[in-house]
This record gives sequence, structure tokens and C-alpha cells, in this order.
Amino acid sequence: MNVSGCLLIGALMVLVARSGPRLRLLRPFLGVGVLGGYTTFSTYVIDAQALLDAERSATALAYLGGTLVCALAAVWAGTALAEAVLGRAGGGR
Repeated sequence: MNVSGCLLIGALMVLVARSGPRLRLLRPFLGVGVLGGYTTFSTYVIDAQALLDAERSATALAYLGGTLVCALAAVWAGTALAEAVLGRAGGGR
């Protein structure tokens, strides 16, 4: 869920940036509210703590790092995808 939410957040940021002040409330409503609730970064830490409690520190570290890298890559991919789609739809603005 974290990675797919980050993909959507990246696409949303492009939409908000291109819309200007018309949709200024879209970012806090969808970005923080809806997608913030959709992503589960709070449970991400709990999961890592559970791995540490089970003395699986290498797995916990891989989980923490892997999730972070994948989430950032998903934001980049969502941004690039939205730019490509909106660029084609808008005549390459």
C-alpha cells in the first residue's frame, strides 16, 4: 500500500502543480487526507519493530530501506507518468 500510495501522490502533485490556484485544496484533501490514510507508514514502523523484537535485525533493516527506496521510486514514477499523460493530452505544454 505504501508504494502504490506514493505512486498516486506523485501523480497528484503533478495535477495540483498544473492546476494552479483553482484546485488548491485538492492537495491537502487527497494528498494528506485520502492518500495519507491509504498509505500505512505508521504500520511500517510497527512491522520493523516486530522484526527487531524477533531478533531479525537484518530483515528489519532491509524492510525499512527497501520500502523507502521503493516509495521514493514510486513517487518519481507517478510524477513521470502523470507528466507524460498530461503532456500528451495538453499538446506537449
